[in-house]
Amino acid sequence: MTANLLAGVTAIITFVFVFSLLRRGALREKYAVLWLFFSGAALFFALVPGALDWIAGLVGVAAPVNLLFFVTVVLLVLVSVQLSYELSRHEMRIRRLAEEIALLQQEIDESREQRDN
Repeated sequence: MTANLLAGVTAIITFVFVFSLLRRGALREKYAVLWLFFSGAALFFALVPGALDWIAGLVGVAAPVNLLFFVTVVLLVLVSVQLSYELSRHEMRIRRLAEEIALLQQEIDESREQRDN
């Protein structure tokens, strides 16, 4: 199996997997777009291997595979930062909701005590 064929099959499998997660509601659209774009780009470079050579020559990178690894690492770092941001935001929202629930529970308890007295 050639590298291009393997890359193409992997890109198609990734595309189908992400699309399946999207249809089932297990993956939100804003994340699915990113992964569908990555799998589409991988499929493009698998089908048109000369495009990676051309871009590497344009940028001045000696080996196209080095450009591919560099871009992949940069994209994964960006995805990691974005997911960390989302996680931090959700943690803050969860803490605020827990505090609001505690305050509401305290109000309910106080109103029950007043009613019983």
